[in-house]
Amino acid sequence: MITKLLVANRGEIARRVFATCRALGVATVAVHSDADADAPFVAEADQAVRLPGNTPAETYLRIDLILDAARRAGADAVHPGYGFLAENAEFAAAVTDAGLTWVGPPAKAIAAMGDKMAAKALLADAGVPMLPTWTDPDQVTDFPVLVKATAGGGGRGMRIVRDAAGLAEAVAGARREAASAFGDGTVFIERYVERGRHVEVQIFGDTHGTVMALGVRDCSIQRRHQKIVEEAPGVLPDGVRARLHEAAVAAGRAVDYVGAGTVEFLLAPDGQVHFLEMNTRLQVEHPVTELTTGLDLVRLQLLVAEGEPLPVPATPPAEGHAIEVRLCAEEPAEGFRPATGTLHRFAIPGVAAEFGPARGLRLDSGVVDGSTVSVHYDSMLAKLVAWAPTRAEAARALAGALARAELHGVATNRDLLVRVLRSPEFTAADVDTGFLDRHPEVFAPLLPPDQLPVAALAAALAGAAARRAAAPVLAGLPSGWRNVPALPQLTRFTTIEISYRLTRTGALAEWERRGPLLTDSVEEGAPINTGAGEPQARVGLVSAAPDRVVLDVDGVRRAFRVHRVGSSVFVDGPDGATSLTELPRLPPPTAALAAGSLLAPLPGAVTRVHVEVGQRVAAGDLLLTLEAMKLEHQVLAPAAGIVAELPVPPGGQVETGTVLAVVDPEEDPQ
Repeated sequence: MITKLLVANRGEIARRVFATCRALGVATVAVHSDADADAPFVAEADQAVRLPGNTPAETYLRIDLILDAARRAGADAVHPGYGFLAENAEFAAAVTDAGLTWVGPPAKAIAAMGDKMAAKALLADAGVPMLPTWTDPDQVTDFPVLVKATAGGGGRGMRIVRDAAGLAEAVAGARREAASAFGDGTVFIERYVERGRHVEVQIFGDTHGTVMALGVRDCSIQRRHQKIVEEAPGVLPDGVRARLHEAAVAAGRAVDYVGAGTVEFLLAPDGQVHFLEMNTRLQVEHPVTELTTGLDLVRLQLLVAEGEPLPVPATPPAEGHAIEVRLCAEEPAEGFRPATGTLHRFAIPGVAAEFGPARGLRLDSGVVDGSTVSVHYDSMLAKLVAWAPTRAEAARALAGALARAELHGVATNRDLLVRVLRSPEFTAADVDTGFLDRHPEVFAPLLPPDQLPVAALAAALAGAAARRAAAPVLAGLPSGWRNVPALPQLTRFTTIEISYRLTRTGALAEWERRGPLLTDSVEEGAPINTGAGEPQARVGLVSAAPDRVVLDVDGVRRAFRVHRVGSSVFVDGPDGATSLTELPRLPPPTAALAAGSLLAPLPGAVTRVHVEVGQRVAAGDLLLTLEAMKLEHQVLAPAAGIVAELPVPPGGQVETGTVLAVVDPEEDPQ
């Protein structure tokens, strides 16, 4: 029987496993990098062991360090979570050889399924339909294709290629990304199916010969080949569910599978099912299966690892519907590149439970208020899951909770997720892996541009209220009030300026927006058009406090929650959220950058430099490649010109704002 479990992982999956362990009375051990020393999962473990360093290669991918941590803490079992070493057969064997209980499938099964090409060959012999596949790029003649890493998952090392011209670079890039994420740069090439659906079957096996299916999930909504919305049960054509269950169980039996696993398939528009891969671990999206079956999959993992038979006699019927979204730290305005920073506030209303079965809203999070989002790891912050009797109710509840969440300090993909959940196509279950490509409208922020001035006014009034509350004398007077009206109050943010004047009773006498135009219909310095139905919004101040402002906009009251951290101001209103940076009245001097300077968008390492100083480049040419948060980011020339400087060599580490290159723009010959 397991008495003390070490989780060889981090973040929300470590917290998820710990939650079940607490319920079962199993002691827990965390391992952590230096960057994760203050993370919530470390604080929640009964014991924690430091892995010196920050990068995965230095810490969470070190088998020797993890086994030593288990020995020092007295753990008798190891749970790999997902990612990192979860599908590493060598790690599974090393844990078993050390006399510890491995909470996962046998090393032999991991090896068989971990090599995706070998898995395809094995299951093809068992009659499972496969897509055309190649290992040699020179043999590919049928496009489009998908380049895929043979190890790992999560969309790492994946590239769609639509013609032969781009294949070589796609293969090279996929190899680099896979090697960075999984320590294995081997890739293969597979026929790409347009408008296919990504569906998967949760299977479970025990040491008594049972392999069973626990339902089908649909994970078709993806960006960069990474799932962002998952649901169970999948909405499938007649007969497909039974075929998927049968094929998944056959795959598990082919390798004598034990523990939790997922068999993934591509459902083509013609109804044909094609095997994609088998993940020999617990999946990120396992909560939707838990909520619709009522099972604790981590508990089942522990029971099976202890040699117990599965307590589930047959495939349980799905009850209700569950939808999960992956909330990630990403910059929507910059192509959803991973974001870093301090999460000043992380609050989601209406959560019924964390890390466990809940009829309602469930949160599985790796962060709390004050958490630091590091450049070293995946950008996922949390998973929010809604269960309801029907799919439509689950989608509505999930979208509403996300829209009302307070997510301050780090940019996220929240608005994208809300728009996907509220889109007519998602409501109609008209989804496939190309959903986001066909629906660019879901990338628009929730807060319309013409509503930003009212939100900025709320931020300005909250700031004035905070200053008056802290005033040592005459705190009861409205901010900026004069017996004889003169100049109005002016609050300057980086993207907008708000000018306003209050009466002696604190009422809003007048206001206007100054600064960059927000809509073509608004002239510089004119009163704001908020899009509320009138050419000019009539705004009245109902109340203003440092953290809450209520405005009457054209006869409709709107409440804004305001949270200030230094010069950053976060505003959450009924139409959406925004973050503003207030400028000082007298800004300090700053060093000027050379024209054409390209800055690092986040900390990382320059992996390759593709040009030389003095080289002429065109707009959009690839200058260098930056690796950060397990992804490659291409730095492109913004305009035609001459490369004047390349201050960072390959392998150089950079911080946010570091000058990566300087391109002198070509002068217009006209």
